[in-house]
Amino acid sequence: MSLSVRLRHRLPGFALDAAFDAPPGVTALFGRSGAGKTTIVNAVAGLLRPDAARVVIEDAVLCDTDAGIWTPPHRRRVGYVFQDARLFPHLSVRANLTYGARFTGRRPRAPFDHVVGVLGLAALLDRSPGALSGGEKQRVAIGRALLSAPRLLLLDEPLAALDDARKAEILPYLERLRDDTQVPILYVSHSAVEVARLATTVVALDAGRVLCAGPADDVLSDPAAVRAIGVREAGSVLTGIVVAQHDDGLTEIAVAAGRLLLPRIAAQAGAQVRVRIEAQDVLLARQRPEGLSALNILPATVRATRRGNGPGVMVQLSAGGELLLARITRRSADALNIVEGADCFAVVKSVSVARLDVGIRDAAPGPRS
Repeated sequence: MSLSVRLRHRLPGFALDAAFDAPPGVTALFGRSGAGKTTIVNAVAGLLRPDAARVVIEDAVLCDTDAGIWTPPHRRRVGYVFQDARLFPHLSVRANLTYGARFTGRRPRAPFDHVVGVLGLAALLDRSPGALSGGEKQRVAIGRALLSAPRLLLLDEPLAALDDARKAEILPYLERLRDDTQVPILYVSHSAVEVARLATTVVALDAGRVLCAGPADDVLSDPAAVRAIGVREAGSVLTGIVVAQHDDGLTEIAVAAGRLLLPRIAAQAGAQVRVRIEAQDVLLARQRPEGLSALNILPATVRATRRGNGPGVMVQLSAGGELLLARITRRSADALNIVEGADCFAVVKSVSVARLDVGIRDAAPGPRS
């Protein structure tokens, strides 16, 4: 099921003019605060009437201002999860989960037990919301939205209020949700970590405009998207397979360009992983370096460069066919003659990749029911 969005809307001091198509999977609306992300999801949900819009889910036209079509929010079959869980405090977790289905009268696409298993909620069903952690509350809110039989799930910065420990707890459940359910998800975030872990498609926004949109790996490694991401958050994603766990605490991962050694990842050999590498953590050399403490050296070819207003240069690399982004100084780029087509080596310190930067496909964060 796909989503097509065309929106124009003016707010005080801000003009939104955005158009994009979201294929099945997780489509992330990515950009800094004030880029227009929440305005878009509110328009898709029907909580905002745009000045001009056309919103279509598959063959269902939810909104077309030119044709005078406006479907009210409760008829759009859109599940919305906010930053705060907004659970009913007087109801148990089980009653919160089933509330949406009772209210709409629609049969959910995924059975109750399956949703409970995917989100790891079996041990929480008889608890009250007041006895839950922040991450648990968000998992219940997501389950409630899923069980209301939505055609589309909207998640508006669902992890923004959580600390890193709670984010690490809930991200594997969101990855499982992406992999196990058929409901398309529009995910709002300004966190590069969340987008790299979860998104299959990225729409990068800046000041109400779409800078670029497409497959997540392509957009995140596109120098043009840096305005939306920020130079310190810019990075790319490599996909690999765990091949070995070493006795010194390192995990070996096979990627297209070679092997990566990272601090221990809790995954079996053969597991597929997505590794986010920040551009500022990638060094470049024209010849293969020796005598370094950094363990990861990948052969690459310069695909494109982008010079900003400051002293930095964003370099897009092709490493075994995958895209990698490096941030270096203009002085280094000139001294090494880093130009399109140049062969080089990308160097990455193992310890520069944080735990949150590694996603495991089909991870099992809790027992299934």
